[in-house]
Formats: sequence, C-alpha cells, structure tokens
Amino acid sequence: MSVDPADLPRLFHGGRPGLNPGALLVPSPPHVVDGCRICEARAAGESYTVPGLGVIDPPTGRPDRVYVTSDREYARWYASRYWLGDLYVVQPVGDVEETDEDPFPTWCAPYAVVRSVYSRAVRLTMPERRRLYRRWGVADAVAAQRRRDETAARLWDGLE
Repeated sequence: MSVDPADLPRLFHGGRPGLNPGALLVPSPPHVVDGCRICEARAAGESYTVPGLGVIDPPTGRPDRVYVTSDREYARWYASRYWLGDLYVVQPVGDVEETDEDPFPTWCAPYAVVRSVYSRAVRLTMPERRRLYRRWGVADAVAAQRRRDETAARLWDGLE
C-alpha cells in the first residue's frame, strides 16, 4: 500500500559512508563485512539466529528498494555494519510503501535523497548492541503475537 511521504515522520538511513546532502540512495546488494555472521547469512539469503534473541536481520524482501526508518537507533545499527558507516536523514523518492519486514517502523521506496548527515563514522558499543538486540527481540515477539491474533480472528470469523 502506497504512503504519502508528507505523512511520514523524520526518516533515517544507515549505510555507506561519505555521502553528502543531495546524494541519491539507490538499491544495492547486501553489504557484507568480513567476519560478520549476520552480514554473511543475509547475503546468502538466510537468516542469522542469536540464541535467546531469535532471528536478527533476515534477508531483504524487496532488494529493488531503499529502506528507511523512523527509528534512529535501528538505522544506526545498519550504519555500524559498514566500516565507519554514516547515518543520514533522508527523503524517500517515488512510490513509498510501509513494510512489515522489520520490527521497527520501516518504509521502502525506489530511491531516497540524503537531506542531511546525522552522524559520521557510526560505531555501536557492545552495550548499545545488546540494548538494540533486546528491543529487537521484544518487537519481534509483539509482531508474532499480533500475527497469531490476526490468524485467530480470521479463523473465528470463518466459523461464524
């Protein structure tokens, strides 16, 4: 379902370093950092599971799109996956769709334009990573419960 970009909050994108305001973000293959098991699994089209936390960053469902989020910390995680990646404030371009792939508010579009650089050379400390992974786990559990409730409601409606 298409969304009007004017109705969206401030959006972030974390990724490749060195972009400046006005730069056009285009879809790209998954970034793989040597030794990053999450990156390697994602590039292979697989999901990486962290014991006690579940699946972390499954493969992208729309590789033809640029993903943006209103959750700054979630975007920081993506920026940190690059060697000193950057965090940008962005504006989506084209048909914007809300996605349910991520546990945090996320949209995708054919392109996005960098409006400003929020933070350069993003690195997350281990406590920051653990805090985000805990939030991720809680958000995933809430989404799973919502899906179960929706399934139960559809089944119930079918019995009436």
